[in-house]
Order: sequence, then structure tokens, then C-alpha cells
Amino acid sequence: MGARLVQITMKAHDDATLGAFWAEVLGWEVSSEGPGVTNLEPANFGYPDPAAACVDLIKSAEPKVGKNRVHVDLATTSAGHHAELVAKVLGLGAKRVDVGQGDVSWTVLADPEGNEFCVLDWRDPTPGTGPIASVAVDCADPEAMARFYSEAMGWTVHKTNDQSAALRSAAGVGPYLQFLRTPDAKNGWNRVHLDLRPYPEDDLEVEAGRLRKLGATDIDLDDSDIRWKVLADPEGNEFCLLTPG
Repeated sequence: MGARLVQITMKAHDDATLGAFWAEVLGWEVSSEGPGVTNLEPANFGYPDPAAACVDLIKSAEPKVGKNRVHVDLATTSAGHHAELVAKVLGLGAKRVDVGQGDVSWTVLADPEGNEFCVLDWRDPTPGTGPIASVAVDCADPEAMARFYSEAMGWTVHKTNDQSAALRSAAGVGPYLQFLRTPDAKNGWNRVHLDLRPYPEDDLEVEAGRLRKLGATDIDLDDSDIRWKVLADPEGNEFCLLTPG
């Protein structure tokens, strides 16, 4: 029993164009499971695998409002690699942005649709993560959020303090999931969210019930056509609990 982080889902005005941008940034392959959906994953990837969290882009007319509460951090391995990656994403249409980060060692950017992301300092190495070093989530209580997701997914907490917490798959591979304390209140639906998938032998309803006991709540979409569950974590961040597989 349990769930795995299998992908990051991002709303997009133009899923194909934004998907092409992120495929170039990550060096991943592009496919589509249907109109308005663009899927990205590493070449020769055996989905699902904790070594990577895939990226799905879903066409949506909703406008982006304010700073995203969920973003990705890109890994770098040297000063030269950092400069090269920043130059590459700027050339692909990204822009430098100021989200109040001040004088920091990483670079804060936004993709062509304004979704913020960071290129991390190479002196803070994250071995074995792949191009996405971490998925970062703004929150009010990093320790409580780390506890919820650790219990939800069986991930290992690597650090926790008053300002941040980080956890990673028990296999020690793939990106970290980070929670960063922020005074900003959640406002509306998140433009980027996590997708969790139960194991093949698990039952979707049973797993949803387990997550509710941990502090998740239901979100009513008034849509009986979907086969998965849409829930919210203890701070209201939406996530999808997909069908087992």
C-alpha cells in the first residue's frame, strides 16, 4: 500500500509549444496521449520509476495569476554548466525574473508562459537526480508537509528545519521534494501540481482513504468521467491520485 510521485502536471495555454521548450531544457522525449496533452519523459524510460518524475502539460485557458506555489529546480554540475544552461534556456525563450529572492547563488527564471523555475548553484550538488534536482513547494509549515508526503509516499526525510524540509524516494534516486516556508497565502488553483500513483496491487478507493486519514481532503470537480481522484494536501495544494499501475 502506498503511492509514488510519478509526474508533475503543468497547465499551459499551448501545451505543444511549452512542451517543446521543456523537452529541450531537460533533454527528454515528447509524446502525446491525446489532444491538449503533451507528455515528457527521459529516453528509454520505464514508467513509473523513482529515477525521474515525468512532466505532463495540459492545455488550459486559465490565466496565470501570481507566483506559482510549485516549481522545479534544475541541477548543474559546474560553474560552466550553470552558465551554459542559463544561456540555453534564455535562448529558448525563458526570462530572468525577480520573485524577491535577493542576492542568491542560484538563478531564477520563468519559462515562455511565465512559470518560475530555478537553475541551482553547482556547489550544492544533487547527485543522481537527473536534470530536475528538486520539485519545490511553497508552504506555511515545511515540517508538517514533509511528514504528510513522507507518510503518503514512503519517502525519506533528509533535512528539516523551521524554513525548509526535503525528502527523496527511499531508493535514493530521482528528484528531491522540497517544502519552503513562505508568507504568501495560496490563492486559487495551483498551475503546477503533483500526480501520485498507487502500486498495481493497490485499490484506488482504499489508497484515497489512507491519504484522507493522513490529512488529505477531497476536491469535488463535479465530473464523473475521470477515473482518478483529485485531492488536496493539508495546506490545500491540489494533487491527483491516479489509477493503480
